[in-house]
Amino acid sequence: MRVLDPAWIGMKLRKLIDYPEPLGIANLIIHRYAMLGILDESGFPLQQMGILEAPENNTSNKVLPTQGKLCGECGNHTMIRKDGCDFCTACGAVGTCG
Repeated sequence: MRVLDPAWIGMKLRKLIDYPEPLGIANLIIHRYAMLGILDESGFPLQQMGILEAPENNTSNKVLPTQGKLCGECGNHTMIRKDGCDFCTACGAVGTCG
């Protein structure tokens, strides 16, 4: 298998660091890529290839709720139009239809 972007390798190895593995293989592989000048010691690529965009910080991975109108039930701005009716994606309330 050929991987064109080392950012993908680093992303997968960083996910394995927190996984309880007995020998620390992910840390060892990251260290070896760092010795080759491909990744740094944190597992991030030294040179971006532009294929896989590396996240700037950890908050960019969070899923944000859908922005919409104000829900009368829960007070969030998550009221969207679904199947012809207003539907709140936060609490599931169904509003006006038509």
